[in-house]
Amino acid sequence: MTDNAELHVRRWLYDFVVGLNLCPFARPLLGAANLRIVVCEGSQLVDLRSVLLQELDLLQRNSEQDIATTLVAFPQALRNFEDYLQFFDEAQDLLLESGLDGVVQLASFHPQYRFAGEAPEAASHFSNRAPYPLIHLLREDMVSRALEHVDDPSQIPDGNIQTLNTIGVPELERRWQALFLR
Repeated sequence: MTDNAELHVRRWLYDFVVGLNLCPFARPLLGAANLRIVVCEGSQLVDLRSVLLQELDLLQRNSEQDIATTLVAFPQALRNFEDYLQFFDEAQDLLLESGLDGVVQLASFHPQYRFAGEAPEAASHFSNRAPYPLIHLLREDMVSRALEHVDDPSQIPDGNIQTLNTIGVPELERRWQALFLR
């Protein structure tokens, strides 16, 4: 399962995140050795917490050249979006307790991601959909440096919504299914 999960995450990065330019900062990391993708095979919360804490520790103990960013996928757990959101809140607490607030930030992705206040069928949800429940550990200094080269960072989400709306939900669904077929 680990090999397939990592492959699916990589396809998602190539086809959605970079392919649709949903994250203008991701392209340089795609083939980089310092992009870390970790697949947590556990299904119990204790396993998920343990892997997350290990990855936070590893990120802080290594240089950006060694590990720029880490994606932690949970293919065996957190399938329910509400359960995932609860765990993501706990992950934020773990980040604070680890003393890494301001050093690392977490980004959330889930196969059933839904933004509050958006219609259930909105294309915008695809900006935060990933093949598996996933938490992205980002170095805040890298994010800050990347944002220095963007005229108006606040426009990124609006641009993503516009791109996704232009493509449309039927085509996004088709592309989504293709992640798992190749």
